[in-house]
Parts: sequence; C-alpha cells; structure tokens
Amino acid sequence: MRNRWLIALAAIGIHISIGSVYAWSVLTRPIMQAMGFTLGETTWTFSLAILFLGFSAGLLGGFVEKVGPKVSGLISMAFFGTGLFGTAYALSVQSLTLLYIFYGCIGGIGLGIGYITPVSTLVKYFPNRRGFATGLAIMGFGFAALIAGPVMQRLVAAYGLVENFVILGCVYMAIMFVSALYLKPPARQPEATGKITQVVRGMKVGEATKTWQFAALWWVFFVNITCGIGLLAVASPMAQEVIGMSPAAAASLVGIVGLLNGGGRIFWSTVSDYLGRGRTYMLFFAIEVIAFWQLSLTTSSILFQVLVLLIISCYGGGFSCMPAYLSDIFGTRQLSAIHGRVLTAWGLAGVAGPSIVSYFHASGNGYQTSLLFFAGLFVVNFVIATVLKQYGVKRQAEAVANS
Repeated sequence: MRNRWLIALAAIGIHISIGSVYAWSVLTRPIMQAMGFTLGETTWTFSLAILFLGFSAGLLGGFVEKVGPKVSGLISMAFFGTGLFGTAYALSVQSLTLLYIFYGCIGGIGLGIGYITPVSTLVKYFPNRRGFATGLAIMGFGFAALIAGPVMQRLVAAYGLVENFVILGCVYMAIMFVSALYLKPPARQPEATGKITQVVRGMKVGEATKTWQFAALWWVFFVNITCGIGLLAVASPMAQEVIGMSPAAAASLVGIVGLLNGGGRIFWSTVSDYLGRGRTYMLFFAIEVIAFWQLSLTTSSILFQVLVLLIISCYGGGFSCMPAYLSDIFGTRQLSAIHGRVLTAWGLAGVAGPSIVSYFHASGNGYQTSLLFFAGLFVVNFVIATVLKQYGVKRQAEAVANS
C-alpha cells in the first residue's frame, strides 16, 4: 500500500503543474506586444482553457474512474505538455488559431483530466478527513500562480516568449510523469476492518446526476465561481479605478489574492471536517453576500483589500470543499466522474463571470452594479445551501448507505 502522504504530494505535483494556467495574465502583455494580438484575443485563450477544463472533466470523469489515476495522470501530462509545446509553435508562427487550439483546447483537456485525476484516490486514503484531503490537492492548483507567475516573467526576460513555453513544458511534464506513476488507489481491506465500504460504497454517476441534490450543488458551485472569477478578472483595474491604488500596489494585491486563493482551499476544507460541509457552504455564502455588498460601497483602501481577500478565500474554499461534499452525499464509488460533472459549472463560469462584469461596466454603471448583482446571487445561494443542509444531505447519505 502506498504512503498516503506521498500520494498527497503526488496529487499536489499534478495540480501545481496544471494550476499554472492561473498565471496566464502574466503573459498577456508580452504576447500582445510580440504577436500584435488584441487584449480580447489574448484573454480569450484563457477562457477557452477554462471552458475545456470544465467540459473535459465532465465528459471524461467516467473514463478517469475506469482507467485509474496512474493512466489518467499520464494522459493529462501528454495533453498538457502538448498544449505547452504547441503554444510555443503557435507563437513562433504568430498564429492566433493555433494558440487557441493548443493552449485553449488541447491544454484545456489536459487541465480537466489532471484536475479530477487525484481527488477520488486521495479521499480514499483519508476517509475520516475528506475535506483536508481534497484541500491538500486543490491547494496546489490555487498556489501554482504564485510560483509560475514570477518564473514565467524571468524566463521570458532571459530566454524569450517561445522558449518560456518549451522550458515549462519540459519541467511540468517531468513533474506530472513522476507524480502520476506514484498514484494508486488503496488496496481493499478485509470486510472485518470496515474499510471496504469507504472504497466501494456510493452511487454511480448516472444515478447521482438525476438527484435534486446534484442540481443544487452544481448551481451553487457555478455561482461561487462566476462571482469569484469575475472579481479576479478585474481586481487590479478595479483597485486602481475605485480607490485610486497605484499599478504597483494593485499588482501586489493580485499576488496576495493568489496566496489567499490557495490558502483558503486548505483552510476552509479543513474547517469543513469539523463544521460539516453544509454549514461551511452556508458560511461561505453569508460572508460573500455581506462582502460583495460592502465592496460596492467602500472607498477605503484597507477595507477594499480585506473584502477582496475574504471573497477570494471563500472562492478557493468552494473548490476544495466540493469533492468532500460530493463524497458525503454520493459516496466515493464514482467520485471522479461525479466531480467531473460538477466541474462543467467551472467551464461556463469562466466565461460568464468576466462577461457579466464587462457588460455592467460597459453599460456605464462601473463595477458597483455587478458587485450588487453578485451579492443578490449569493442570497439565493445561501437559501439553497440551507435547504441542502437541512433536507438533502442526510436523506441522500441514507440512500447511499442502503445501496
């Protein structure tokens, strides 16, 4: 049987590699200057990657369960590495179409497969601390930009834009290769230990997706990401426009946002092991209602930064608590597949969030209207999370126990 802490390290290895997608904004200006692309053309590459992440995770979750974490990890490595090398070629020939195909589509498929690959396995190694386990892996995805951003800046300055992607492709493929080879589900224990039920009990993906609990979780996940990623997309310009923060200070804020995005994932997922996932999500949404409402009103630099960081902490926590919440409700039998279906919400939210903010801003309402709109969405989310906590989890868990 594998060492569960090394399994966790392998999961982090995969997530910290593919999570470099969050550092894309570091390359936006260099790509625009070198290739002559517009801001919209360049940022659409990131949106495509997130879109394909969500839908590949949703469509291929069953495949990941079938082939196991080692094979799916290697497949993720192949797609993500091909995406990076292809991106280097696309930039060398100045082709926007190839950039979309390689980084957005092919790389995005690698992101989706890699994101769900270690989650189900890791949960089975930590059956009594599911939130902590999933937080460990998904924390790597959130923290990745803190490492990848500065590294990308230095590589571009020292070697060039094309060479940056070649070097990163080699490094990330090596990390993902070693990590994938170590991933392995825990051996089934004799039934007398009681541990076998932690491995095999649960609903199939087709059964789970037909329940109202799944629909409720999909919606609250979609809203949480839509509002969070909408804020992430404009954090720097909004800080400069609303409270007069300098570009350098706004850039520092973005760096701290990355820290809270990653730190919030492990913090909140660990908290959820004690509070319960239902109460934790209710707390997320109550905080975000107040935070977005106050963010629409404040002109204080300190309060602005505190509110943004609080929101991003809950945004990251929403990611890391979801796999554990799904396992609480539907079991671990096909957790990767069920988690993948929920991640389709991420793909859509990656487009919806920035679009909503851009729409309200272009309409002459600044950022205030979009922030109030987000606060309203979280009121709805809080109601849904309360219903789910009171009526949904226990009944569904009993159905799983009797399956």
